[in-house]
Amino acid sequence: MSNDLFAPRVPEEVANKRPLADRLRPQTLAEVTGQAHLTGEDGVLRRMIEAGSLGSMIFWGPPGTGKTTVARLLSGEAGLAFEQISAIFSGVADLKKVFEAARLRRMDGRQTLLFVDEIHRFNRAQQDSFLPVMEDGTVILVGATTENPSFELNAALLSRARVLTFQSHDEESLEELLRRAEAVEGKPLPLTEDARASLIGMADGDGRSVLTLAEEVWRAARKDELFDPDMLVKIVQRRAPVYDKAQDGHYNLISALHKSVRGSDPDAALYYLARMFDAGEDPLYLGRRLVRMAVEDIGLADPQALVICNAAKDAYDYLGSPEGELALAQACVYLATAPKSNAVYTAFKAATQAAKQNGSLLPPKHILNAPTKLMRTEGYGDGYRYDHDEPDAFSGQNYFPEKMGRQIFYDPPERGFERDIRKRLDWWAKLRKERGER
Repeated sequence: MSNDLFAPRVPEEVANKRPLADRLRPQTLAEVTGQAHLTGEDGVLRRMIEAGSLGSMIFWGPPGTGKTTVARLLSGEAGLAFEQISAIFSGVADLKKVFEAARLRRMDGRQTLLFVDEIHRFNRAQQDSFLPVMEDGTVILVGATTENPSFELNAALLSRARVLTFQSHDEESLEELLRRAEAVEGKPLPLTEDARASLIGMADGDGRSVLTLAEEVWRAARKDELFDPDMLVKIVQRRAPVYDKAQDGHYNLISALHKSVRGSDPDAALYYLARMFDAGEDPLYLGRRLVRMAVEDIGLADPQALVICNAAKDAYDYLGSPEGELALAQACVYLATAPKSNAVYTAFKAATQAAKQNGSLLPPKHILNAPTKLMRTEGYGDGYRYDHDEPDAFSGQNYFPEKMGRQIFYDPPERGFERDIRKRLDWWAKLRKERGER
């Protein structure tokens, strides 16, 4: 590529000792694997190059999906100068130097593609510094991030750049990388079929990782040795799942767990619960989330759900790991298989909105206590009917402020225990109508 023309020549024996992932780095966009929606024949980036019009972009995706490589290849195929900086190691002074160099190139008729790795690590003011050079065409910005741009990048920057999502490598893509590695090394990986599948699983969708793991296997294998899955684990150990308890991995999995419970799929719910345990999530956090699911998605359709979730949380607190995790798993399955209702959740939101909209209305005087003579004179408590003295222990009085009138917030469905609650409410509504609500 043009920016490598004057790089010093590396002796062949040294070049061959470079990491496998570096030696297999694609030389054209067509060689990029796993991102056909971007780099394939009908991919977004391919269409941009053919149209001769590149705009600023944010590459969002997990590690090892080729963001840096694609940015470099993009500059080469579009005939742009390539500059790369990392937000971890660069500050305002570094940005000024890069911008000035880009301005000089532009005066000579050449545009610059500026690749910023970990762009989300720049603060808001530093992100704003890109805006002028993006607007006047000094640079085409390509920022790379593993974090959700909606949360980590400011609106002004996002409005000037298109977000392109890089996907984790699937099994087929990782298998293609292993075949390329075997071709470069001139020998097959010493793995059984099951062990090869295990290695691909360990890579967790990361192309760089699968090649690094393959290198470790070749280094460890003795002549004619073939590793099975158990031996593979001993040789390469186990790569921790891609999961940051403060970032997207955390929120994605807890969202998946919650929606699996809400969707009455105990198997999927257990899977995501196990993944979060495996990634080191705080079990008491998961216990609290299960309690939330009980009140938000099951509610009074099964009143025992809240009791069981609280008991599971207490059981974990009492037993600790790993025994206590089974109590949380039991609660998770109970929630997923319970009848579902958000009627109380919806009713409470509606009641909250009504409370805010109607201000400080006085309750009807007949349900207010009258501890003083003045209050009795004002009619407090006048006409109150004690429900236990009424037929069916139901007076049918109005309890809402008179200016509001009767409201209905809670509408239980015909599911679970709320089927019985619905019958009671319908019965009371019938009595209220017959007896004349006051």
